[in-house]
Amino acid sequence: MKRRALLMFGLPAVLAAGLVVYGVVERERSVAALTRVVNEQANIPVQIISPQKGPSTRPLVLPGTLRAWYEAPIFAQVAGYVHNWNEDYGATVKAGQLLATIDAPSLDAQDAAAKANLSVAQANYRLAVSTAARWQALAGTPAVSKQEVDVQAAGAAARKAEMEAAEQNVARYAALEAFKRVVAPFDGVVTARLTDVGSYVNAAGGDVSVRGSSAELFTVADVHEMRVFVSVPQDYADLLGPQTTATLHQPSQPGKSIEAKFLTTARAFDPSTRTAETELTVDNSNHALWPGTYVDVEFHVPTDQAVLTMPEAALIFRADGAQVAIVDAQNRVHLRNVTLGQNLGQTVQVTSGLLPSDKLVNNPSAGLLEGQSVQPVTPATGYAAASQTAQPQPTPTAGSPKGDGQAHKP
Repeated sequence: MKRRALLMFGLPAVLAAGLVVYGVVERERSVAALTRVVNEQANIPVQIISPQKGPSTRPLVLPGTLRAWYEAPIFAQVAGYVHNWNEDYGATVKAGQLLATIDAPSLDAQDAAAKANLSVAQANYRLAVSTAARWQALAGTPAVSKQEVDVQAAGAAARKAEMEAAEQNVARYAALEAFKRVVAPFDGVVTARLTDVGSYVNAAGGDVSVRGSSAELFTVADVHEMRVFVSVPQDYADLLGPQTTATLHQPSQPGKSIEAKFLTTARAFDPSTRTAETELTVDNSNHALWPGTYVDVEFHVPTDQAVLTMPEAALIFRADGAQVAIVDAQNRVHLRNVTLGQNLGQTVQVTSGLLPSDKLVNNPSAGLLEGQSVQPVTPATGYAAASQTAQPQPTPTAGSPKGDGQAHKP
């Protein structure tokens, strides 16, 4: 009877006590698990990188234009009609080679008139010389006076001057007659033909006595060597000199580069662009390059390796200016202002505010705060910039951030 009562009242008490103990243990376990999750979520996972020394040189790519070594527009020097043209676009010509001929009837008539005037002047001069000789023979006799002899001698001299002027006029028209043949001024390639048979052409504007406008007939370019014109910004003008080299890249031929040499620079800046016109040269003996081609001109600009660099993605821009997130030994974040130098593409120079031993947060979030705890993690392969080295992570312990205790590189 006594035993039965003990079972009736003692067993439920034991079960109740066991349930209480089980509940307390489960609650503590849940609290511990929740605390661990909260702690893990409170520590933001970040990738840690170090500042690096800058490269010895960096590329500076600027737009450039190819021009022929010599390029001359060919104008007509006489007015008339194009009788025929001999060379077309792309023709290779030699100096003095005939490009076109011009019919100039008016010029022919003027040339004939000039030759006739010369004949008259020559006849007048011969007559004046013989007359002056006869008067000179009578000089000193009562038949003629000295004044009359001097007048005849002066008349002969005047006729000589008239003859010489007529000779010069004939030579002038002879030179213009030669201009009816339009010839190449030098060895090169015909890059333009802007006339046709029967077209009327005016004499070029160099003759101020000719009214009206004139248009070029041909353009001839010497392309054995090419000139490259590029506008260099003021910040890099002090790097230009005989030692400067550049590499040309044509967008139409990716992967192919052409070496160019420095020739000269304007030694003055364009006030509207603050750039200096710079001229390079490139060999074109195979005539592969054409005048007027657009090219990318890549200069190799030296940089100061003592200046530290970091990825642009590690910068934070807020009201205080450019900042970086530094992680201390306790894995807490400290925001620090930095002064930036030149932009090197994916990286940027930092002239002040950064030490080589600093540990930076790469690609920090916009909400990262001063003093916030972070959890360094191993980044995925290729995540960080190739020039940056990830920092070794601490060996994991209970309640600490995960890691394997070895150095990792992205």
